[in-house]
Amino acid sequence: MTSKARTQQTQHEPVSNETRYPVLDKVNFPSDIKKLTDEQIKELATDVRHYLIDAVSKTGGHLGANLGVVELTTAIHAVFDTPEDRVIWDVSHQAYPHKILTGRKDRLHTIRQGGGLSGFAKRSESEYDPFGAAHSSTSISAGLGMAVARDLNEGDNDVICVIGDGAMSAGMAYEAMNNAGALGKRLIVILNDNEMSIAPPVGALSHYLSRVASSKPYIGAREIAKHVSEYLPRPLQKVAKRAEESARNAMGAGTLFEELGFYYIGPVDGHNMDHLLPLLRNLKDGKRDKPILLHAITQKGKGYAPAESASDKMHGVAKFDVVTGSQVKGKASNPSYTSVFAQQLIKDAQTDSKIVGITAAMPGGTGMNQFEAEFPERMFDVGIAEQHAVTFAAGMATEGYKPFCAIYSTFLQRGYDQLVHDVCIQNLPVRFAMDRAGLVGADGATHAGSFDIAYLCCLPNMVVMAASDEAELTHMTHTAACYDDGPIAFRFPRGNGTGAPIPNTPQKLEIGKGRIVREGKNIAILSFGARLEEALKTANEIDATVADARFAKPLDTNLIDDLVKNHDVLVSIEEGAQGGFGAHVLAYLANSGALDKGLKVRTMTLPDIFQDQDTPEKMYEQAGLTAQDILKTIKALS
Repeated sequence: MTSKARTQQTQHEPVSNETRYPVLDKVNFPSDIKKLTDEQIKELATDVRHYLIDAVSKTGGHLGANLGVVELTTAIHAVFDTPEDRVIWDVSHQAYPHKILTGRKDRLHTIRQGGGLSGFAKRSESEYDPFGAAHSSTSISAGLGMAVARDLNEGDNDVICVIGDGAMSAGMAYEAMNNAGALGKRLIVILNDNEMSIAPPVGALSHYLSRVASSKPYIGAREIAKHVSEYLPRPLQKVAKRAEESARNAMGAGTLFEELGFYYIGPVDGHNMDHLLPLLRNLKDGKRDKPILLHAITQKGKGYAPAESASDKMHGVAKFDVVTGSQVKGKASNPSYTSVFAQQLIKDAQTDSKIVGITAAMPGGTGMNQFEAEFPERMFDVGIAEQHAVTFAAGMATEGYKPFCAIYSTFLQRGYDQLVHDVCIQNLPVRFAMDRAGLVGADGATHAGSFDIAYLCCLPNMVVMAASDEAELTHMTHTAACYDDGPIAFRFPRGNGTGAPIPNTPQKLEIGKGRIVREGKNIAILSFGARLEEALKTANEIDATVADARFAKPLDTNLIDDLVKNHDVLVSIEEGAQGGFGAHVLAYLANSGALDKGLKVRTMTLPDIFQDQDTPEKMYEQAGLTAQDILKTIKALS
C-alpha cells in the first residue's frame, strides 16, 4: 500500500486491529531510523499513527495531541542523534510517538496503568527522556540548563525543546527565552502550534522561505549585514535596519521571538516531511551559537477523522472503538465532585453578582465551563498561568469582588509565592477551589493533590476545608461564597461522589467547627476529607466514634478535646502528605497536655513517596488508607 493510500485510509476508514506496521516493525530505536530513506521515514510516520490509534483505543489516554506530533517526532528522531542529543517534551502528554520510537512500543499497551509506562516523559523510564514533566512550560528552562552544562563540559550535542502553543501562555517560558537569548546559547525550540491563530496560512512560498532562513548562508548574511550597517552613516543605518526587518517580516518571522534573542524560522507545516526533514537537517548541521525557534503548524487529532471532527480533538479519551471513535461509557453513577461544585457555585452566583470565576486553562477539568455557560462575562480563563491567576484574583478581591480561583491542587503549587505574598499577607478574601485533591490514578505522581493541606495550613489567615462527600462540598462552596474575612480554600477529590443526597438549601458552616458522624466507645477516628466513608466502615466493625473535622485550619479544638476526654485511642486520617492535618492535631494535643495522660494517638497520611500511576483504589491500598488499614492501625494499639 502506498503512503498516500494508507494516509487516506487513516483519514476516512481507521485501520483494524489486524493491520501490520511494515516499517515500524523494523524500528525499535532511533538508530534504526537512520537506515531508512526519506520515503520510508514517511511510511514510518504513518505506521506510528496507526499503532498509536490502535494502542490508545485499548488503554485510553491522551490521543489528540499525540496524533498532532507524529511527523514532528519521527523527523526529530530521524535527524538528531538521540539520546546524545536531548529532546525535551513540554508537559509531555504528547510523548507517546516518542515512546513508540525509543524502545517502548511493545509496552505502549501498559501506558497510564499500574506497573506500566507513565503517560508522561520520565527520567527513570528511559535514557531517551532527559527531563521528566507533566506540568507546563518547563522545557525551555530545562533545555537551557542542559545547553549551558554542555558548553561547560565542552560538548557538542544539540538540545531540542518541543513546546505547545498553550504552554507559551505561561510566564516561565518567556523568562527562559529571555535568559536563553541573553546567554546566546545554541538551543533549538520547536513551537508546536496546534490551536492558536498566530501565523498566516502556510503555503509553498512560506515553506521555501523558512528553509532558506534556516540555512547557514542566510544567517551568515544577516550577521554580515548587521556588522556592515554599523559602518554606515546613522540615517542609512536606520534604513538598513528597517529593510532587514521588512525582509524578515515578509518571510513570516516572529518579531517577539527575535527581540528575545532567537532566530525565528517559520511557520512550517509540521505534518509535511518534505519540509521538516531538510529544515531540521539544516538546523543540526548549522551548529550556530544562538538559540533558534522553529514555528511548526500542526493539527491536533491529525490523521484520525473522529479526532479531527471532535470539539476537543479527542484530547483525553477513555477506551474507544477505532472505526467509529465512540468512547466506552462507564455505568451511570453519582455526580462528579467537580460538577457538584460548579452547580452550587452557579446557584450562589445567581443571587450574588460579585462572584466571579477564575481558572488557569482548565475550565472543563474544574467545572468552570459550566459557570461560564451561565455567566460568560464573569468567567476568566487566564491560560496556563497559575501565578497570574492567583494575583489576578487578589486584585479583584481588593475591589469588593468574590473571586473563586478553581485550580487543581497540584497546579496551585505553581502559584504558591503569590498565594503567600499577594493573598495571605494582605488577608484578601480569595476563594480557592482545589479539584483533584488526593490521589488521582492514571496521571500519577505529577498530578496527585498530595501537598495542599500541608502548604496551606502553615499560612496565617488561611481557612482550609475538605469535603467528605457531595453534600459537604455543597455546604463548603456556599460557605466560601459567604466568607469575606480572608482567604479560604476547600479541597475535593477527582471522580464521582458517594451518593450522598445533595441539599437544596446549603448550610453556611461555622468556621472551624467539625461534626460527630457516629457515636461509639473507647476509640475515635477523626477524618479530614474523603476518607470518611472508609472510617465509617471501620467504625461499624469495632463500634468506634467517627468525627468529620471539616476544617484543618482553624482546628475544632473543642471537638478534639471532647474526643480525647471520652476515648482512649484517637486516629486521624487524611488524603494528604505528612505535615498536614494530623501534624496540626498532634501539635495541639502536645501543647494542650493531652499526650501527658496516656492517650494513644496515630496519624494516617499518604506515604512519604511519590506514588506511580494506578487506579485510585489500588493507590489508596498501597498508601495504607483503606478501612482495613485503619482497623489494623487501631488493633496494633490494643
